[in-house]
Amino acid sequence: MKIQAAVSRAGTAHPEIEELELEDPRVDEVRVRIVATGICHTDVNCHAGFGVPIPKPIVLGHEGAGIVEALGAGVHGLAVGDPVVLSGGSCGVCPSCRAARPTYCRDAMKLSFGGMRADGSSPLSQRGTRIAGAFFAQSSFASHVVVPERSAVKVPADVPLHLLGPLGCGIITGAGSVLEAFRLRPGQSIVVFGVGSVGMAAVMAAKIAGASRIVAVDVSAQRLALAVSLGATDTVVSDPATAAALREIAPFGFHFSFNTTSAAAVYTLAAECLANEGTAGFVTRPQGEWSPSMGALLAGGRKLQGILGGSAAPQIYIPLLIDYWRQGRFPFDKLIAQYAFEHIGKAWADCSAGTVLKPVLRM
Repeated sequence: MKIQAAVSRAGTAHPEIEELELEDPRVDEVRVRIVATGICHTDVNCHAGFGVPIPKPIVLGHEGAGIVEALGAGVHGLAVGDPVVLSGGSCGVCPSCRAARPTYCRDAMKLSFGGMRADGSSPLSQRGTRIAGAFFAQSSFASHVVVPERSAVKVPADVPLHLLGPLGCGIITGAGSVLEAFRLRPGQSIVVFGVGSVGMAAVMAAKIAGASRIVAVDVSAQRLALAVSLGATDTVVSDPATAAALREIAPFGFHFSFNTTSAAAVYTLAAECLANEGTAGFVTRPQGEWSPSMGALLAGGRKLQGILGGSAAPQIYIPLLIDYWRQGRFPFDKLIAQYAFEHIGKAWADCSAGTVLKPVLRM
């Protein structure tokens, strides 16, 4: 079928909407009409050529939400008409997948950034030329997608589907890092470096978990004020005095730090602010060379923890986060700015400039 999709090509400022052809779903796949999709900084960086290499031309997007329109053979857990949130790709058979840890699937990086199915094919083409179309197993900057059944999480029909796409990546990453990766317990403390959408989700999750101190660190006074409204107990402006301010709040250090930035100096600070046996979690890679003080880590029993997707199984955590939202305990909708799909250029520029927390394209 013919669809509309925003294609990333070399040398363009942002993805441009074009007409493409989409294959019918294969065995264990479904076709989804996208209602809305979030833009993540991973999309922005991949389009610009930063970070993990990707093939081009490609359709990016990995925070899609929509309605199931067609089923491939072998699909049993979904039906036509089901509302779904899309998550990343995983093989389903490796030890991590079998342990409900799909973010650490042995093939996760290939299925995320390769732009192709596991067999090297793509469901997208344009006048006979293949277009990479399985970014994070979805490529959701499109009117319709074909995705594996295991990547589609059925959600209740009475929730606002156009808001839910970011639960598949940015929001689950922040919340899952606190609730699943750290398993933060009541009375423990955390400092969150960078309160964009991922950091804000971590702040909200820390409040749900019962953290005694939740410190937000950012350069933006506006974002820090929002963090307080979402559960932060303290805020610190990111500047040369940040370390001293954190020591004043927690003289013995924090149980956890969560770094959403890529600044090498913040990586150092996130490790140095820990209490003995504390954990510094990170969801990005540092820009340039960085190495931790191994002596300080050793002497204090401190740990560095890399986290993908919040270490959270989407089939479990997306419904859980929706339940928290229903209860008024996880108001992630306050982070979202909505744009029409045809205004992707404006949304892209706002995301790149950091003037909005979580842009969502509505198809």
